Amino acid sequence: MQIKDQPGAALGVTVEDFDHTTASDTDIQTLKQTLYTKKIAVLKGQDLSPQEFLALGKRLGRPETYYEPMYKHPEVPEVFVSSNVPENGKQIGVPKTGKFWHADYQFMPDPFGITLIYPRVVPEKNRGTYFIDMGTAYERLPEELKKEVAGTHCRHSVRKYFKIRPHDVYRPISEIIEEVETKTPPVVQPTTITHPMTGETVLYLSEGFTVGIENQDGEPLDEELLKRLFEATGQLDDTFEHRNIHLQSFEKGDLLVWDNRSLIHRARHTTTPEPTVSYRVTVHDERKLYDGMRAA
Repeated sequence: MQIKDQPGAALGVTVEDFDHTTASDTDIQTLKQTLYTKKIAVLKGQDLSPQEFLALGKRLGRPETYYEPMYKHPEVPEVFVSSNVPENGKQIGVPKTGKFWHADYQFMPDPFGITLIYPRVVPEKNRGTYFIDMGTAYERLPEELKKEVAGTHCRHSVRKYFKIRPHDVYRPISEIIEEVETKTPPVVQPTTITHPMTGETVLYLSEGFTVGIENQDGEPLDEELLKRLFEATGQLDDTFEHRNIHLQSFEKGDLLVWDNRSLIHRARHTTTPEPTVSYRVTVHDERKLYDGMRAA
């Protein structure tokens, strides 16, 4: 296993000659520690079945199966499928996922530490995923903004970007919203968390899932504060040229693994989509999202 920094990039490493079936426990720990410090690892030269992809995820932690059935791989339910390519005339998974800034499972009570993405059909032109390191983004906040968010909490919900399911057609929207709020009620987490593996302070919010901010007593604060945070971190920059934004490209055979605690990401979609298929496995590592977090 050979690990190298990505040239010219603030984030990420490439990993050559990694085979999860022969990797030692020391190799796995080295990979995970690199992940926590470098944020993204691109495993090169991977050729895995869905079952093998899940086995790789299990080397890194305990897999979390997505709660909505329509995203699941038909043979391996722990594998989340994003695809606009039908198989045998059937839609497998869900197309156009993640076209907004978010951390995976941020709207759930027990978010996981590590995300793995395995592109299976790779676009020719518009390939890649945008990332923001929210640890670095917090460091770069103006001091007055840091003081304003100290001790505050954010409320996260899936309601803004919940995808309508096949059985939702013809249902009243009020009924769907009520089900979403009942099945996945909003969760509240500190606006800043301490990364349990590195000690880094991370700004834990996203434009996609964060719907409110409140003070220590649970009283709502002006939504303008959230807007200022989104703007300062680069999440409102439609040009994607903000200094906090990193475009991670990939090619056939690459498998991306990243730190879901400190990175938010956004899929790269265009108005004329190319065929694209990717698999996702998400895993809990040895620690909660942050120390002191309530058990789910």
